[in-house]
Amino acid sequence: MSTSALTLAGRSLRISSRRPDALITALMLPVMLMLIFVYFFGGAIDTGTTYVTYVVPGAMLLCAGFGAAATAVSVAEDMKNGVIDRFRSRDIGGIPILAGHVAASVLRNLVSTTLVLAVALAIGFRPQASASAFLAAAALLTTYITAISWLAATLGLLAKSPEAAGGFTFLMMFLPYPSSAFVPIDTMPGWLHGFAEHQPLTPVIESLRALLLDQPAGNAPWLALIWCAAITALSLTLAAVLFERRTR
Repeated sequence: MSTSALTLAGRSLRISSRRPDALITALMLPVMLMLIFVYFFGGAIDTGTTYVTYVVPGAMLLCAGFGAAATAVSVAEDMKNGVIDRFRSRDIGGIPILAGHVAASVLRNLVSTTLVLAVALAIGFRPQASASAFLAAAALLTTYITAISWLAATLGLLAKSPEAAGGFTFLMMFLPYPSSAFVPIDTMPGWLHGFAEHQPLTPVIESLRALLLDQPAGNAPWLALIWCAAITALSLTLAAVLFERRTR
């Protein structure tokens, strides 16, 4: 990562620290949702294991979705308040500017997902992963967070206002629900199976679940990596085009 991107990542982190209400919401809401699912609904859902064990991977991705939404809003705010023109006058390109937002998003999301994992351990989650499997799960989670952070940054460029950017990211926060995050897919209505099985989050969740619980993963990790690579590549391409159009 370039020096400009690292400097701008530090700027984004400082901005986040000045918005404690948004930071606390991004950290605590996924934890609260996990607790609601575990204690309110978990007793009624048969997953073949304790519900907290089943739900943790999905809760971590839900957390990442909330965190990425803040990235879209931050990019939209920069585009609206004119600070981009100042960066451009210093010969800082669009990709380094966005990379700063993405790097800050990845760091924030790693902290928040670690908090979700810590709370899960406190309420009974017991991973069975070896050290290598745990590192593989951490690497996959980081790859996913990076992909959706680039997607969020692109949506921030597409939006005309910070409020619109927040609305655009609704899909990222919604996708964990029609997946294997909270209930087995075979318990869903038949018409939903195809989407739930083939959307990007399901192979990521299944891979994390298999790695953390020392279960067979099949081809899920490869599918997860393909999805992440495709999302990142598409987002980078669109971001470059949109940034050029917005700053002409």
